[in-house]
Amino acid sequence: MIDRRMEMGRIFGTDGVRGVANGDLTIQLATDIGRAAGMVVEETAGPRPTFIVGKDTRVSSDMLEAALAAGLCSVGADVVLLGVVPTPAVAYLVTRYGADAGIMLSASHNPYEYNGIKIFSGQGYKLLDAQEDEIERIVLDHERPYAVKAPSEIGTIRRSDTAVDDYVSYIKTTIDGDLSGMRVAIDCANGSASVTAKKLFEGLGADCDIFHASPNGKNINDGCGSTHVGELAKHVACGGYDAGLAFDGDADRCLAVDEHGELVDGDRLIALFAYHLKEQGKLKNNTLVATVMSNLGLFKFAEQHDIDTRATRVGDRYVLEAMLADDFCIGGEQSGHIIFRDYMTTGDGQLSGVQLLSLLKTFQKPLSEAAGLMRTYPQTLLNVHATPQMKAALESDEQVRAVIDRLNGTLGGEGRILVRASGTEPLIRIMVEGRDLAEIEAIAKEIAAVIEG
Repeated sequence: MIDRRMEMGRIFGTDGVRGVANGDLTIQLATDIGRAAGMVVEETAGPRPTFIVGKDTRVSSDMLEAALAAGLCSVGADVVLLGVVPTPAVAYLVTRYGADAGIMLSASHNPYEYNGIKIFSGQGYKLLDAQEDEIERIVLDHERPYAVKAPSEIGTIRRSDTAVDDYVSYIKTTIDGDLSGMRVAIDCANGSASVTAKKLFEGLGADCDIFHASPNGKNINDGCGSTHVGELAKHVACGGYDAGLAFDGDADRCLAVDEHGELVDGDRLIALFAYHLKEQGKLKNNTLVATVMSNLGLFKFAEQHDIDTRATRVGDRYVLEAMLADDFCIGGEQSGHIIFRDYMTTGDGQLSGVQLLSLLKTFQKPLSEAAGLMRTYPQTLLNVHATPQMKAALESDEQVRAVIDRLNGTLGGEGRILVRASGTEPLIRIMVEGRDLAEIEAIAKEIAAVIEG
């Protein structure tokens, strides 16, 4: 399956706009996106729309925030700056504050050099593809001129001092009781969770040790967080913790480690949450939503426990679309983007962490036992650097398709191969699953060699 959301020369990928700050993502582009977004939102919200704007801890976030806010104000939009907050805080607060749209500045799990712009509707959902396309046509194709306002109609900027507390207070309400008696180690990735995790988890009564919560603008995701759980795993294994939680830079994803320091990824967390929702009669339409990249073990688990599954394209926006279309309540990705639709309109790492600890406390089970519901199949992921032309040609490349078909046959129905173009990075991703790790690694390398030519 090939993800074509990010076409050559366009600015929106599967997770908004993303690029190197002052490289692909310039202050001029940020200003232009602000102007275009203000114009597009005004079409449905009416004149003088209000935007809330959050950011993560990257050194470029202040710069891009200023450029974006300037663009919005120039077309008559009012701006409320939230400061450093998690991405899901923007999704929640846009409705709580009655704003017309929300924008988050973050590049998620990527290094500090990158940044991004993610836009939410007034209902807390990511903008529709059609709205993003309209913004692109204004910015790139100059479909119509920027509607720059007269001096008397320029928008205003103000800062919110309550965004963090308002978000934390809400997440606390998603569980019954508290987390007293639970001991947890938390890796904040030197990102947005640095300002919320301590307030949230200690506020619920958990005994917390907080790591990597000292951002300096350049250490976000640097050897820490959900993409680097090794240090956290070692600490948990020898520290007597019930669990470890690792967030990414904008805290919209969460991975866990059990009391022995073993990784519990997004697929296993989804299995655990779905199982207990079903046990409580709360699994809407008896279905969990995953993606085509989710581990085969998740689908086997669901089959064993009489749970239906829905597999979507990669990207939490597509997971959410499926959940909304057919009224499902739990879904997510292996990377730790997990959506609890009863509580949030997007993935929320800290919400997942709170739900996990509450579940463990309620059922008095160690995480290793609880997560043992799902058996993970060996899986290898290989990234091939790719030009936009290579990504665009992948779907129709007969040589690549032939080698995939041939190698799929060698797996004998106990594995699968997925090759897709990344929607956010200049990569073609190869995923192979099967029973034997050495075999699937060899298969991935053979496919990569064909793609590279």
